[in-house]
Amino acid sequence: MIRWLRILFLVVLAICLLTVALANREPVMVQLMSAELGALVGFNYAIQLPLFIVIYGGIAAGLLIGFVIEWFREHKHRAAVRAKAKEVKNLQREVTSLRANVATPPKDDVLAILTQKAS
Repeated sequence: MIRWLRILFLVVLAICLLTVALANREPVMVQLMSAELGALVGFNYAIQLPLFIVIYGGIAAGLLIGFVIEWFREHKHRAAVRAKAKEVKNLQREVTSLRANVATPPKDDVLAILTQKAS
């Protein structure tokens, strides 16, 4: 059921994106700087693109910036998890070595009595 809902959502999203793209096919001029600043600097890069590419590019750039900011924000949590995992690994290694070093009790009752009297 969830799979079909996901497919339905993706189809509706694709139709909406296609509708926006078809409605905004007019070319627009995208400039690096304003005309006055470009004249002052002596360099002004400009390109002509369809409006829907500018819209979708802005959405993609915003998502990318958000993901990068979120990745940096969660750095402290990932570092804490990494430290805890290292601590767990060290403790497991210590438990394993302690279990190996513990003397196993004799399985024979007579040997158990003899070792108790010897100590």
